[in-house]
Amino acid sequence: MLDLHTIKSARGAIKKRKRVGRGNASGHGTYSTRGLKGQKSRSGVGGLKRLGMRSILLNIPKMKGFKSKKAKSQVVNLEDLNKQFKDGDKITPATLLKRGLIKEIALPVKILGKGKLELKNLHFEKVKISESAKEQIKVNIKN
Repeated sequence: MLDLHTIKSARGAIKKRKRVGRGNASGHGTYSTRGLKGQKSRSGVGGLKRLGMRSILLNIPKMKGFKSKKAKSQVVNLEDLNKQFKDGDKITPATLLKRGLIKEIALPVKILGKGKLELKNLHFEKVKISESAKEQIKVNIKN
């Protein structure tokens, strides 16, 4: 009767692994199927060197440099804020996205100091601000 517990593999389907270096009685002792002398018979010789892969690996172009996994900030300049906002507005990633100054709300946003800030009493939330932009914002608060 054919049941799951009575099924057997076909004859010759399962082959035993060759165990080398286990004594002469095993048939694979002494030189352990490596032959006599030479680089291939020694221990510690990398497979890449033996198989001729070393030259192939050296010919493959490698990527140079470093690529950071940290997301780059989306940049908004002060001159862009002058065009899109009014005095006393709140500047957040959401408002910047709405006005089309950034593309994604998930990525960090940084305000840079290019241009001259003409607006007063701007409120910044959840955005990074460069040193040059901070100076201009402070000047506008005092005036």
